[in-house]
Amino acid sequence: MKKVIAYITAGYPSPQFTIDLLGRLAEVGVDGVELGIPFSDPVADGPVIQEVNKRALERGFRVKELFEIGEATKNLPLDRYLMGYFNIFYHNGYDKFAQRAEATGFKGFIIPDLPFEEAEEYADIFPLIPFVAPTDSPERIAKILTKGREFIYLVAYAGITGANKEEELEEVIGEIRRNSPLPLYLGFGVTPENADKKARLVDGVIVGTALVKELLKDDLSPSQQLENIVQKARIIKEKVAEVL
Repeated sequence: MKKVIAYITAGYPSPQFTIDLLGRLAEVGVDGVELGIPFSDPVADGPVIQEVNKRALERGFRVKELFEIGEATKNLPLDRYLMGYFNIFYHNGYDKFAQRAEATGFKGFIIPDLPFEEAEEYADIFPLIPFVAPTDSPERIAKILTKGREFIYLVAYAGITGANKEEELEEVIGEIRRNSPLPLYLGFGVTPENADKKARLVDGVIVGTALVKELLKDDLSPSQQLENIVQKARIIKEKVAEVL
């Protein structure tokens, strides 16, 4: 069965909200969570996730909250990954950060601004999820996948998250399949409306902006925001599960 990984910005509007949300996502069948670490300059993310990052930092987010959330959710039936920008990992001590992540049950790091050429020295410390883009050459794809762990993150288009773009992906998917047996998940631009189409040629989808945008609806209470995210995730999981 094809899988769904949900991106959630950690600690907004509160750490307890994130803990509760992960629990509910597990209940509706979401397979994994990409827990985003709030950062001041999230260059790979679109305006929705940028704004939620900004609000989380204004609230007073601290890195220690990641591991509090991780400890509270470590027994959930979810594969949990930490997504963040390299500056965060570097300034908190990469080895120490990896040790804490492993102890809290996280399965890998997703670091979009760490190029493959610079990632090699870190790949053996803790699982790094490799990114492949439609613009990568066959030669580069083969090199990227030599250090692949857990799954492969296929970026659906060149640009930032949340954009409404389409690119032909059959060729790059074929190249990935020839070079790696790892599960292949498609991210960027996944919504409840297109999840089944996006999942057709891959093993699962990663959805972020479509969920996180609910956190910007200031006319809703936190409990209503949480429920809206869960229901969107449920719809995506149901649609993806029907794809052969």
